[in-house]
Amino acid sequence: MGLLTFSINVTLDGCVDHEEGIVDDETHAFFTGLMDEHGAMLWGRVTYEMMESYWPAVARGDVEAPLAIREWAVKLEAKPKYVASSTRSDFPWTHSHHIAGDLRAGVQELKDATPDGVLLGSGTLAAELDRLDLIDEYRFLIHPRIAGHGPTLYQRGLPSTRRLELVSARPLLNGALAVHYRRARRPG
Repeated sequence: MGLLTFSINVTLDGCVDHEEGIVDDETHAFFTGLMDEHGAMLWGRVTYEMMESYWPAVARGDVEAPLAIREWAVKLEAKPKYVASSTRSDFPWTHSHHIAGDLRAGVQELKDATPDGVLLGSGTLAAELDRLDLIDEYRFLIHPRIAGHGPTLYQRGLPSTRRLELVSARPLLNGALAVHYRRARRPG
């Protein structure tokens, strides 16, 4: 069984707006490494539609992009992509699959079938999967910015505090901090 790892860009005040992070070769290298380490991607419908609206065109060469960005897009194109959605069932982007029905069962089945693990990149979906106790690890890229607006990480709350254990923390040259946490082991 693979692990479910939640990864996202976040500012110091918890903002997860995709336009608030530093976009450079270093941050792309961080996320490329994460994608390479995992067997599949998992998103909610909103994140899928945002990604689908841009990255396939970059992978095809229809959009001007630096080489590192294009390489990331090509890797993303080839990666299995799973989408949890109750409002959409057609996902035509290459290697995209729908998780329908019971969310807990569908995501657990995906984890069980993906030994290299699943990389989750949707904040709203992450909150729901955390409520279902399905997230194993957290890989955040914390940007040295205070956005002063949302959306924010876990803005709808959780039923209880999640205790985490630090696996690693690494500063990037651009001032961002790459942190890796895992769920704390339960006593007994």
